[in-house]
Amino acid sequence: MAGCLRSLAFVFAVAIAAVAGAPMAAANAANAHDFRFTAIEGGALPLAKFKGKAVLVVNTASRCGFTPQYEGLQALWQAYRDRGLVVLGVPSNDFGGQEPGSNADIKKFCEVNFSVDFPMTEKVVVKGSNAHPFYKWAADQLGALAAPKWNFHKYLVAPDGRLVDWFSTPTEPDAPRLRAAIEAVLPKR
Repeated sequence: MAGCLRSLAFVFAVAIAAVAGAPMAAANAANAHDFRFTAIEGGALPLAKFKGKAVLVVNTASRCGFTPQYEGLQALWQAYRDRGLVVLGVPSNDFGGQEPGSNADIKKFCEVNFSVDFPMTEKVVVKGSNAHPFYKWAADQLGALAAPKWNFHKYLVAPDGRLVDWFSTPTEPDAPRLRAAIEAVLPKR
């Protein structure tokens, strides 16, 4: 009886979270498609929206020595989006306070300076106990070494929602290793 009640409580909690648009808890997630962010413009941005596409999730910052990677991320998005890649920028102020602006400031900065038109989320926490559930899940999936240590850390999600690889901050968007990993998971034509 107690097991049945716990199962019922879990189902109820998941239903409430789905209705409320809350992100799924990292421990209960089957894959990346179970998570949702809020778009930088506002509104829900569920990763399930990208089912069937590869997704490169990148925590970003506007005042970082690696900020010029926005240019390479935009080029990557332009080169591969028609083949099924989504670049998802996730602004964060976690490292050196290098993303202090509002969501509107961040969006404008990216558009004006780097012509960014790939999707972006609102600013979130990506490390520690207050990290967004996707980032907690990713660290659980790939281990502590795979957790972001600085801005422009990259996670690659396969079209089926599996987390397949990670790339540290210095890995440029045009790095052969990153490009090969993307090519390996792009949907087959």
